[in-house]
Amino acid sequence: MAKIILTQEVSGLGVAGDVVTVKNGYARNFLLPRGFAVVWTQGGERQVESIRAARTARAKASLEEAQAQAAKLSDATVTVAHKAGSEGRLFGSVKAETIADAIEAAGLGSVDKRAIHLGNAIKSTGTHNVSVRLHEDVVANVELDVVAA
Repeated sequence: MAKIILTQEVSGLGVAGDVVTVKNGYARNFLLPRGFAVVWTQGGERQVESIRAARTARAKASLEEAQAQAAKLSDATVTVAHKAGSEGRLFGSVKAETIADAIEAAGLGSVDKRAIHLGNAIKSTGTHNVSVRLHEDVVANVELDVVAA
């Protein structure tokens, strides 16, 4: 068994700065060559502390940034033009990628399409509410106005 220090988040194993014990082959063939981990040494404990400090500083900065973007998104109405029939029914539905592009075009910052939660598919024109997870602790509700193109 090899004792290693993670330098990046590895799903199912831990986050940067964690000291974990894994099988030798997993460490030697996967984690170490890809730069996900370094071998644990007694001098490496200082490195663990610096990694943890950098991670907390990054997390704090991203939380503040997410809260600022959530305030902008909650106050704004984003308009999406989509091809529609005569009675307001859309041909297809509005996708998360289209919403992310519309948010960026409105000057409200960039949002990952995987962070957008639609609930039910948007298949008609009108006003809809969409939630966007900007951070694990921050969720913004965006008012989406779908118009016929």
